[in-house]
Amino acid sequence: MPSLPIPARWQAHLALGVTGHRATNPAFSAHAGAISSALESLLAQIEQIAAASLPDAQSALRLHSLLVDGTDQIAAELALARGWELVVPLPFGADLNLAINAHPVNPEDAAALCRGNSAADHAVETRAAAIRAITARAHLFELADRDTEVEALWLASLTDPENRVAARAFEALVSDNVALAGRVMIERTDLVVAVWDGRIANLPGGTGHTVTTALTLGTPVLLIDPATPQDWSILTRPEELGQPRAASPGTGPDVARLEAIIRAAVVAEGWAPALLEREAWRGRSSRAFGLYRRIERVFGGGPGAWGALRVDYEAPAEIAAGSGAGLAAAASTLPGGDEAVAGRLRNEVLPMFAWSDGIASRLADAYRSGMCVNFVLAALAVIIGIAYLPAGLTEIKWIFATIELLLLTGILVLTAAGSRLGWHRRWFELRRVAEYLRHAPGLLLLGVSRPTGRWPRKGGGATGAEWPEHFVRHTLRAVGLPRARLTRDYLRAGLAQVVLPHVVAQRAYHEAKSHRLERVHHRLDRAAGICFRLAVVSVLAYLLFKLGGAAGVIPKSWAAETSLVFTFLGVAFPTLGANLAGIRYFGDFERFGAISQVAAEKLGEIETRIGLLLSGAEASITYAAAADLMHALDEAVVDEIESWQSVFGAKHLALPA
Repeated sequence: MPSLPIPARWQAHLALGVTGHRATNPAFSAHAGAISSALESLLAQIEQIAAASLPDAQSALRLHSLLVDGTDQIAAELALARGWELVVPLPFGADLNLAINAHPVNPEDAAALCRGNSAADHAVETRAAAIRAITARAHLFELADRDTEVEALWLASLTDPENRVAARAFEALVSDNVALAGRVMIERTDLVVAVWDGRIANLPGGTGHTVTTALTLGTPVLLIDPATPQDWSILTRPEELGQPRAASPGTGPDVARLEAIIRAAVVAEGWAPALLEREAWRGRSSRAFGLYRRIERVFGGGPGAWGALRVDYEAPAEIAAGSGAGLAAAASTLPGGDEAVAGRLRNEVLPMFAWSDGIASRLADAYRSGMCVNFVLAALAVIIGIAYLPAGLTEIKWIFATIELLLLTGILVLTAAGSRLGWHRRWFELRRVAEYLRHAPGLLLLGVSRPTGRWPRKGGGATGAEWPEHFVRHTLRAVGLPRARLTRDYLRAGLAQVVLPHVVAQRAYHEAKSHRLERVHHRLDRAAGICFRLAVVSVLAYLLFKLGGAAGVIPKSWAAETSLVFTFLGVAFPTLGANLAGIRYFGDFERFGAISQVAAEKLGEIETRIGLLLSGAEASITYAAAADLMHALDEAVVDEIESWQSVFGAKHLALPA
């Protein structure tokens, strides 16, 4: 039995983001010293709060910053001094980003910095050296897909300051890319710390825009007024920006909110390592629980309806060289990619997916087949319980009654076992883990993440457990952003070799599943209907025998001699029909098929969009376009998970009624 995959021994991370005014902003420059002191005090307070829930808080704390001069760089230096990890989503490639933020005033210095050389202007080179020093200690994620275009417009505007067309185009591109980098930061953080005077909120990429975006995405913001930096308040909704600030922010309720945010970020209610450690992974499906799949296969049509049902699950240690080999190879060969992230995909994410998928599949078999077995046993109990009547075996009725008792006892035992062992709950939890991890590679390699505030809560209300979402979020967060320079070649390879094959395979799977389940539903419905019609025929036949005998058309003895047979059939057929209808209702094949059809349509649209992007102009392949596709894929996956949970959420293993 394979040991538990590495990610199951994860440690939660507390991820912060920081945004704020530049050093040249009057509100910042007038209080720079006080702002630095306030940030230092705040980081110490956050670390102290986190230490109550994290075994090694210092190594589990991560700061995300765009490293703009002013607030960003001060916070980054303070975080590094405390031993925190510094992650920097750069809006441009590292050299271009350094050049722009060093603020050269002539095109010669700008061009030199873009080539990785030194600037002639001492003040410019001093700023560049400070950026080099801090980025050398940071984990960089570079959005370099439009660097050539940005650099050309920038140099043109520096060469000809009167060229307002180039200047405006440059400013627009910079704003868009900074906003994109800010979105990357927000998606991976539990709390954004913002030093902002609250004045300008509509400049893309600006502090106010970042604050508004964070709140819109459900990420709380700790807001520091640069005029009174020791006071701060926490906002959780964009509408709160228009509310007057408390008289004494940073105390009382605000501290309590900070503590609650940190605890919610790193502690999952109901989580314990034993939840995963007790799950035994097995390489094959269970022989005892195959009835549900047999029903799907028989009523769904297709070859092998009565063939072997055993399913071999791919071993966690083998998936990277098996079904995941193409993905693993693509991740390792992305132009300018991060081999460390590719390695963690191979060694952690894919094995954890295989492990959770195999266990979830066995639990699904146990739960769904268990309920189907209950329906079958209930029908058999009734039918066998009265089978002595047409056989004329009244003197040994006790044998039939004993069999009926055993069948009814089996229903009670199976129901109690399923409830005690938590088949329903465990299936839901492990299936969510598996499905989130199934589509994680594309998200990880392209640096896209579901914002903390947008993850489903308590499994969509299905089981009351929120640990699967928490577990997966931190498993993916442990992998982190790739240390990569995202060029158009990188984006093209990622979309074509990682994302598109996944989308195509999932679309085909859901299309086939939708058609199969629709057939199962209609054929079960038809079979149940036939049983009820046969019941009507049997009752009608008896009545006709009775009437025929009374009218002298047939011997009266026929009705008497066949009454027990017709009584048996009049009970057996409705019982069988009712239980087939019960299986159809419990399985909800029609709704499951509809959910898969919707998922297939969404995935088909994403597949088309990816194809159009890859076959279009090279300039259209941008990080913004790729991220938008990944968010659409993420939404489609989560919507499908929540939909099937809504179908089976309240259908616990129970006595057939």
